[in-house]
Amino acid sequence: MPGRYLAVVDRAYRGGPEVQFCDLLYLARGLHRQLGGLDVVLRGSAVTFAVDTNPLPRLRVGARYLDLPDPRRSLRALLAADSAVSVDEPALRALGLTPDRVLPGVVCRDSASLTRDWPDYEGVWFL
Repeated sequence: MPGRYLAVVDRAYRGGPEVQFCDLLYLARGLHRQLGGLDVVLRGSAVTFAVDTNPLPRLRVGARYLDLPDPRRSLRALLAADSAVSVDEPALRALGLTPDRVLPGVVCRDSASLTRDWPDYEGVWFL
């Protein structure tokens, strides 16, 4: 995969209000555009980003509403931009989820196959 990079995301929660303007997957979309190709692997609790579910509700703090990032919307944008998105199937199952629950276009793979591809990338980053 010459010219492509890989981002590995392990943790789902990075703060709420703190990331409402630039979450991790928004960063991945920017890197994908600037580098000419960034694929994403979701492991650990981050596999929940790929689970197809209802949109996130708005968070109310006092009289103010915060629009928190929706990781599913960001993943759909990455997929539409030709970024490959994979989830670690054992991590998905460990959380009681099944592959039929992931967003269309997201590939479920076992842990060993995810790491076998690393030498094919220009760089592997842990975000």
